[in-house]
Amino acid sequence: MRKINKIILHCSATPEGKDFRAKDILVWHKQRGYKTIGYHYVVDLDGTIEKGRPEEEIGSHCLGQNKDSIGICYIGGCDANMKAKDTRTEAQKSALIDLVYDIMQQYHLTLNQVYCHNQFNPGKECPSYNINTFKKEFRESGLI
Repeated sequence: MRKINKIILHCSATPEGKDFRAKDILVWHKQRGYKTIGYHYVVDLDGTIEKGRPEEEIGSHCLGQNKDSIGICYIGGCDANMKAKDTRTEAQKSALIDLVYDIMQQYHLTLNQVYCHNQFNPGKECPSYNINTFKKEFRESGLI
């Protein structure tokens, strides 16, 4: 198993409420030349967590950061006009918190090792919210 030092949060950059799944992202990524889906997990609108690329494999989700990270993508991230918007449903927020917590426990990570994609690529708005927003939600969940 590879050494995991961080979790990176993403959005699918799809319109709010559109019910895409990991299989859709797989098609998009293959069309872009990936061998498989770039994310390790996808969180659907209803909070279902779908497995993507196996954790043992290096992801393809954040340039320069894939070797030691787990990539998590939630479905959404854009309004109807494809402008960045935090579109996470309550079910997605809850599922993201639970999944991040589980990964943190598994790899002995802290909340300071959880990042948003836009922290590594300021030209991107992904995941359409600020890491401090996620950290606040995480702390309010009572898990830590």
